[in-house]
Amino acid sequence: MLSFNAVTVRLGGRTILDGVSASLPPRACIGLIGRNGAGKSTLMKAIAGQLEPDAGSIDMPRAARMGYIAQEAPSGQGTPFGTVLAADTERAALITEEDALAASGADGARLAEVHDRLVAIDAYTAPARAGRILDGLGFDAEAQQRPLDSFSGGWKMRVALAALLFSQPDLLLLDEPSNHLDLEAAMWLETFLKSYRGTILIISHERDLLNNVVDNILHLEQGKVTLYAGNYDSYERQRAERLAQLAAAREAQTAQRAKLQDYIARNSARASTAKQAQSRQKALAKMQPIAEAAVDPSLKFDFPSPPPLKPPLVQLDNASVGYDGLAILSGLDLRLDPDDRLALLGRNGNGKTTLARLLSGQLPAMTGSKHAPGKLRVGYFTQYQVEELDVDDTPLEHMTRLMRGSGQSAVRAQLGRFGFTGGMAEQKVGKMSGGERARLALALITRDAPHLLILDEPTNHLDVDTREALVQALNGYDGAVVVVSHDRHMIEASADRLVLVDAGRAVAFDGSLDDYTDSILGSAPAAAKAPAAKSAPREDPKEARRRAAAQREATAGLRKALKTAEAAIAAHTARLKDLDAALFDPKSAAPADANKTASALMQERGVAETDLAKAEAAWVKASEALEAAG
Repeated sequence: MLSFNAVTVRLGGRTILDGVSASLPPRACIGLIGRNGAGKSTLMKAIAGQLEPDAGSIDMPRAARMGYIAQEAPSGQGTPFGTVLAADTERAALITEEDALAASGADGARLAEVHDRLVAIDAYTAPARAGRILDGLGFDAEAQQRPLDSFSGGWKMRVALAALLFSQPDLLLLDEPSNHLDLEAAMWLETFLKSYRGTILIISHERDLLNNVVDNILHLEQGKVTLYAGNYDSYERQRAERLAQLAAAREAQTAQRAKLQDYIARNSARASTAKQAQSRQKALAKMQPIAEAAVDPSLKFDFPSPPPLKPPLVQLDNASVGYDGLAILSGLDLRLDPDDRLALLGRNGNGKTTLARLLSGQLPAMTGSKHAPGKLRVGYFTQYQVEELDVDDTPLEHMTRLMRGSGQSAVRAQLGRFGFTGGMAEQKVGKMSGGERARLALALITRDAPHLLILDEPTNHLDVDTREALVQALNGYDGAVVVVSHDRHMIEASADRLVLVDAGRAVAFDGSLDDYTDSILGSAPAAAKAPAAKSAPREDPKEARRRAAAQREATAGLRKALKTAEAAIAAHTARLKDLDAALFDPKSAAPADANKTASALMQERGVAETDLAKAEAAWVKASEALEAAG
């Protein structure tokens, strides 16, 4: 599907990509990973044709359609629904032509051709599909018909993402698509991508997505790429083994160099051994040193421990909070103790940030009560703090302003806790990456050792390794933590209490994050402790059981066909992964495939793809019939 050979890109006199080469397996989902600033977005822009490489070539089938999210968010008086439908340019052009031909009454043959093509591309079900995608990304029916200019920039980028997904390109390029999503929309996106039929190349720092969706990892480091078969956890194991082998080789080489140097020193001056010493000197000169793995200072987070404070840190009793006299949340009963780890769940717009601002002291309780000790110190992180950093100042200047009265040693010590040591503390913020700015903002809000940390989407600009370092630092922090995040791994690893913010309330969620995922994706009810809404009168229980039994009997055959198709889809999908592994990474091939020729494997792959398509068609047919049966 896609290959690039010896691609080199230089920007501002600096080499970003240095002879990058790789062949990506067809119909795979490849996760493009690497540290912040490694060049991931640069490589994706080169693939998308938005950036011309200085050298090398990028090749893909001529007929293949590529999709890449627009850099500019859609705007104007158009609606999200109309924008998404218009993304399928062939459908839009054919419908325009169909309307014109029907109005003119001419060229019946061409009208029939247009109609047949519209049927072939499933054009008449497109509105329903567009609505489902928008709904999954958080747009309800009313929001889908609002003008684009009534939305914020983040929501407009969701429209752009929806349009890209709707267009169904053969090669789907996604650059951190969950950055503008809440946890709920990120969960939906993960499910959508699992069933995508084309090839996906995705830049992501979401560990769960990289494990649950991705089947190959393309790692970019120091201008070079390495392709690993498997998901992120598999990549980590393979990379750890590779680094261990390199470390062992470096150790052996160091010992060999020492022996050669010792021999040369002892024998160079003696005529009888001078020739041998000279030979060893040449061997030593030709020996290419194996570099030691670099230690990255950006992986350092160290939150200062606060002084003890008696619980509770915050107590809300029947409190309400909002803006301009209008309550956004009410009936709030919540207690935070010094060792609490709490995650706020709920869609964007439900009031998570409003609750965080109430807990931080930025908003007062409108009714009810909020109690907190006078000595309570709160560190509150938001993306706005990252954006508001002065680009012309250095980390040292930012911290010095906030730590007035503290000596330079104390200021530098706080910066050093977050990896800003030496010259890094004196570089301009304008030259720093988004991840570095986020680390600086975290350093600034924790300068006085807060008792309570409130983090609103702290991982947006952090790569996978840095996120893991942040999680470990939070787990070693002695204060309380409240986190809002779309990163499921971060929530699971750092929170032990879940609070669902929904329908104007914030209530404890009794289940696990997996239970919440199931409730969002429609496979289970939510487990929040919320008052039950009044329901419509129920039918007689006996009649309900009789009707349910009759329905189960009538649809038994369809449900069996559905399960059979699901099992076949799983089997054929697994077989395709095995065949791809054998084709593109023979070392990981299953024993049964290890000795097969590439031709035989490709032939088997074609059969498996055909069988998968048949199974999927059977599933769709059974699913539609079951839905029609009620």
